[in-house]
Amino acid sequence: MIAAKNTIFSTKTTLNCGGKLIDLSTPQLMAIINVTPDSFYDGGLLKNEKNLLSHAEQMLKEGAAIIDVGGMSSRPGSTPVAEDEELGRVIPAITAIHKNFPTAIISVDTWRSVVAKEAVVSGASMVNDISAGTLDPPLWQSVAALKVPYVLMHMQGNPMTMQQEPFYEDVLKEVVDFFKIKILELNAIGIHDILLDPGFGFGKTVEHNYQLLQGLSTFGIFGLPLLVGVSRKSLICKVLKVNPDKALNGTTALNTIALLKGASILRVHDVKEAKEAIELTEELKNAAIV
Repeated sequence: MIAAKNTIFSTKTTLNCGGKLIDLSTPQLMAIINVTPDSFYDGGLLKNEKNLLSHAEQMLKEGAAIIDVGGMSSRPGSTPVAEDEELGRVIPAITAIHKNFPTAIISVDTWRSVVAKEAVVSGASMVNDISAGTLDPPLWQSVAALKVPYVLMHMQGNPMTMQQEPFYEDVLKEVVDFFKIKILELNAIGIHDILLDPGFGFGKTVEHNYQLLQGLSTFGIFGLPLLVGVSRKSLICKVLKVNPDKALNGTTALNTIALLKGASILRVHDVKEAKEAIELTEELKNAAIV
């Protein structure tokens, strides 16, 4: 077992997103906006600007601290779209959200350096990268230059191959070791505002996912915000034998467990329900035993 006292990393309780601070002393919500035709749950639902803005407004009203805009599906078996196509999806969406909700904090879900740079110019102030810099190595230097928070996620393989018999000797230890190396590499090039995402569903079996969830508090050794994204994913659907559209109850259950184990940010499709989970778990944490 890794002891917290051995950590050399400083604790982060706030994130500076383009001059806007996110207070992580209470867990926050990252709301998912997919401007793609093929995402596993909500693909194709936000085809026009009116729907996009209405959806973003509702998420912000319900309590989202961050809007995460993605223009390329990362579901298992998916293939990457061309860079120009990704740009054509995310940049108009980010521009519209930023124009209509100028105080909103926007994240771009991309592994491409060019997309990250254009997104930040258009109003984004965070980069959410599923690849940990492996699919487009210049991304890290871009993030360092942009001076925005960076989501470091663990993935075995890539979206095309990640669910083809993923294997670990010890999934929790291997993800911890991965973060230890990557955090030091990021710090060395000037990236310090880092969020850790264990990558639920990205190159993991159902068993691997639950082993990570069981040991989630271990990631507290790094003293960095922990982002958890389990919303309507297969680790819920396969256990409950439901489709993603029936996985809200299971999502709320796992979100609650993640919060109790130290999650700082939940990445979700359903903001209202996740906000309620935060309110209830905070009440539980603050309850005094008489």
